[in-house]
Amino acid sequence: MKLIVDSGSTKTDWIALGENQEVVLETQTQGLNPQVLSDQILEERIVNNFDLYRLRKDFTHIYFYGAGCGTRPPRELLKEVLTGIFPNAAIEVQEDTYAAVYAAAKVGTESIVCILGTGSNCSYFDGKNIEQRIDSLGYILMDDGSGNYFGRQLLRDYYFNKIPTDLANVFSESFDLSSEEIKTNLYKKPNPNTYLAKFARFLIENKDAPYSQGVIKKGFDLFVKNQVLQFENATSVSVHFIGSIAYYLKEELTEVLAANGLKIGKVLRKPIDGLVKHHQELS
Repeated sequence: MKLIVDSGSTKTDWIALGENQEVVLETQTQGLNPQVLSDQILEERIVNNFDLYRLRKDFTHIYFYGAGCGTRPPRELLKEVLTGIFPNAAIEVQEDTYAAVYAAAKVGTESIVCILGTGSNCSYFDGKNIEQRIDSLGYILMDDGSGNYFGRQLLRDYYFNKIPTDLANVFSESFDLSSEEIKTNLYKKPNPNTYLAKFARFLIENKDAPYSQGVIKKGFDLFVKNQVLQFENATSVSVHFIGSIAYYLKEELTEVLAANGLKIGKVLRKPIDGLVKHHQELS
């Protein structure tokens, strides 16, 4: 059996294909970002899934696409963890950009493919090859327009008293916003980027408020200017998006792209279905 894996920082989708390339298993675990998680936590999150552990010796190939896998050290860490769990599998680990491209782009057609989920990134696809010009420095310094970016902005604005009072009251009723709770999650617990990203739900649920519109469009505009417009022909190709932030805020994203002379293409919540189809067609 083959395992096709699409992993973000928040959750990971696993789909197994049988001998005839039919789907024989679909399951999910927590996110497996090797940039922010130890090998022990990565291993625990996988082996705690009953189906994956039960079938661990039956998998012959694993194609893993994940957030935090853009450089060699985290890829090697994750591959070592996977090898220890799935002893009979040939394992390939690539960054999540490839999953996004395989799911959204059309072979032979130039396009730009972006991820706007817990984190964010952007790649150019020339119809055959993928080009990335910016090495991400992670959720603290980059990730414009992502879930963790919006969470960071919300918390800052709340503590600097920049959120309108009525909206701030709703925000404080929705989450534990005590300074101790926030600092514990940011500095003492794993996945601080995922913790920040959970606050983006508030923006989505209250997106029609003028304050929310301002935060959303500022974040998207930063992403466009810093990431998408780095490519010289960005205005002449379709710009595709993968991720829950892009999916649930598609209207605002479309407006920001149009204001920058860009044409929005596909907007998919997650790439796993397109990724599975890609591997089925390769066989």
